[in-house]
Amino acid sequence: MKKQKQSWPFVPVLLFAFAALLLLGSTIGGARAALTYYSENYVSRMQMYNIGVSLMENGERISWRDYDDAGDGSWEEGGGALLGGLLAEGEAFKPGKSYREELSVKNSGTIDQYVRVSIYKYWLDENGNKLTELSPDLIDLHLVNEDRWILDEESSTPERTVLYYRDVLASGAETVALSDTLTVDHRIADKVTQTSVTENGYTTITTTYDYDGVQFRLEAQVHAVQTHNARDAILSAWGRQVSIGDGGVLSLQ
Repeated sequence: MKKQKQSWPFVPVLLFAFAALLLLGSTIGGARAALTYYSENYVSRMQMYNIGVSLMENGERISWRDYDDAGDGSWEEGGGALLGGLLAEGEAFKPGKSYREELSVKNSGTIDQYVRVSIYKYWLDENGNKLTELSPDLIDLHLVNEDRWILDEESSTPERTVLYYRDVLASGAETVALSDTLTVDHRIADKVTQTSVTENGYTTITTTYDYDGVQFRLEAQVHAVQTHNARDAILSAWGRQVSIGDGGVLSLQ
């Protein structure tokens, strides 16, 4: 499915980024989800040939951006709903329950590449405004395979987790999963604010659930860069010093 076709100047390489976003009502009953994604392009001083990258969710290709085989600099991108299979039909979303959420990356281009994934998690009010006072830690995307996915502690924050895949991702290959489950902490039901008003000798205490009516958002951004002159390309595109060891194994400096 061609969602956009665009010609680019004849420039060497590129770094892709796209994001898959989840928006779920967190009010204990029901759930809704919507996917959006975007692409960013960065230019470097290298040749570009059919680079492509896809975000995989529970074994399914959920979003992608690939350069076309036509050789004219056009690209193809698309995607569906993230977490579309999170709930069974009629099932209500339950805080405290762990849902399967295996995220990985596939090289859908024709050249080898290095990949980086940035995970964002945060809360929104009913108008879509970010609630910085609510903790991202209550949204738990459980990370796995930490020997293959390198955590960039310098770039990570409570809201953002930055991961580098240590190995070269060959054309057609898929990384091991970076996560296995998604859980919204059951403690959201314990977060309450109480106010009291005394009038005519009677005190009225009102209890408000801090997370009632808010939404949580989980966002995955996937970036890829070709392996040729990878150290310089990664520094230019991502601003990160890396080392490339034997067999192309990447490490952070």
